[in-house]
Amino acid sequence: MRLEPHHRVFTCFFLIAVSMGGLLSRLPDIQERLDIDKSELGLTMIGAAVGALISLALSSPVVRKLSSRSTAFISVLGTALVVATVPWMDRAAFVFLLLFCQGLLAGALEISLNVEINRIEAEIGRGVMSRAHGFWSLGFFLTALAASFVRQAGISIELHMAAICGFVVLVGSTVISGMRNMPAPYSPETAASSSSIALPTIGLLPLCVIGVGAFLVEGAGIDWSAIYMRDVFDVEPFVGGLGLTLFSFCMAFARLFADGFVDRYGARAVGRALLSLAVIGLCCVCLAPVSGVALAGFALMGTGCSAVYPLALSAAAQRGDRNPHANVAAVAQMSFVVFFLAPPLLGFVAEHAGIRTSYLVCLPIILLSTASTTSLPEGARNFGNKTPGA
Repeated sequence: MRLEPHHRVFTCFFLIAVSMGGLLSRLPDIQERLDIDKSELGLTMIGAAVGALISLALSSPVVRKLSSRSTAFISVLGTALVVATVPWMDRAAFVFLLLFCQGLLAGALEISLNVEINRIEAEIGRGVMSRAHGFWSLGFFLTALAASFVRQAGISIELHMAAICGFVVLVGSTVISGMRNMPAPYSPETAASSSSIALPTIGLLPLCVIGVGAFLVEGAGIDWSAIYMRDVFDVEPFVGGLGLTLFSFCMAFARLFADGFVDRYGARAVGRALLSLAVIGLCCVCLAPVSGVALAGFALMGTGCSAVYPLALSAAAQRGDRNPHANVAAVAQMSFVVFFLAPPLLGFVAEHAGIRTSYLVCLPIILLSTASTTSLPEGARNFGNKTPGA
């Protein structure tokens, strides 16, 4: 199949989102199958988080040796197989172990694909990092949309996950087999600084703060928007779900088109503008007098946090202080910690101080993230002598 290298990476992002999104869309069915309450379901699902964090901390040396194509084969196809197996488990402990394995695979793929995209950008002479993450968001959005029809039609979770697995294995094996690994720039200093454990350095902390801010907004938008609309405005379920729909759509749309602006105006200017939109969106949600203002706020939040995390990863991969795999893993690790911890922490605030206040407490972190954009590259992106491709 004749595809450009970045199109193959886009497909990997899309396929793993399809697998993970398909499983998350059937959580009510998994809970019923396992006969567990919400708290037990939460503890079961945390297996993926534990696996991802361990993988992000420890797998960068393995990923570096395996190459991007091998890592994609193992991770994308492995995740699809894990997802297809989950519905057949009758105990929460078994599901936890499967999700732990899925988290290990997802963490390794997160490192590999982001480093590969950075190398592709240098090769083709233009940015595609945000668009790659846009295909991740698009995969989740389309899968969630399809799942609503699948569940309405009464299709079993076993058949649903098997169909997803078949689709991912078929498309993934075809696309990934044609991947070629981009050449890695060699630096004696970088090679000497390689470590088996990817932890943030002092120089990486501003980029970590940027990633943390983006994931905090994402967690607040995805996990609590429907509950916010219900509790604050007592709207019907369709209108309540529009908050999440607008957030997800605007996030995916902005990611798909952000790279052109980054190439022209620079990562720092774009990151600052996007985070400013996130601040405005949060203020709209916190102070909304009517549901329409709140919905506009969720749309602005989705746009505002869209390309910020990809920009932080791209800047981390470009640093010359150590191997890019370790830097990308470190930023992703800190961001994912917040992504997994933010929902319960915001829920605690909402329970004791009101759900409007839970969005208000995000503002100081977003403002700090905005101030940290000085760590992003300034001005139009320079790809050396490369001529921008199509």
